[in-house]
Amino acid sequence: QVQLVESGGGLVQTGGSLRLSCAASGSIGSFNGGWYRQAPGKQRELVAAITRGGSTNYADSVKGRFTISRDNAKNTVYLQMNSLQPEDTAVYYCNAERKFPWGNYWGQGTQVTVSS
Repeated sequence: QVQLVESGGGLVQTGGSLRLSCAASGSIGSFNGGWYRQAPGKQRELVAAITRGGSTNYADSVKGRFTISRDNAKNTVYLQMNSLQPEDTAVYYCNAERKFPWGNYWGQGTQVTVSS
C-alpha cells in the first residue's frame, strides 16, 4: 500500500518562507509528483509538478517564488515556498501519479497561513 505523509505547514508573515515535505511509504515505483492547494471559496489548483527525472512546471501565480524538488532515494517531494503572500493561504495537498501500472495517491493536506 502507498501512503503520502505531508509536513511543514504553519503560520508565517508576508514575505516569509516555508518548506513542505511529502514522503511516500510503500512500493510506489516511478511517479510524477505535484503540489495542489485549495483556498476558502476557491477551486483546487495545481501549484507545481515534477517528473521522476526532475522536469518541473509551475502555476503562474507562484513562478519565481516556489521551487519543487524531489529526492528519489527517500521517495520524498518538497515544495520550497519563498516570498509568501496572503493569497498563498490554503490547504496544500501533495499528489503522486504512476503511469505503469496506473496509480494516483494523495496526502492528507497541510495548512499554510500567511498573515498580513
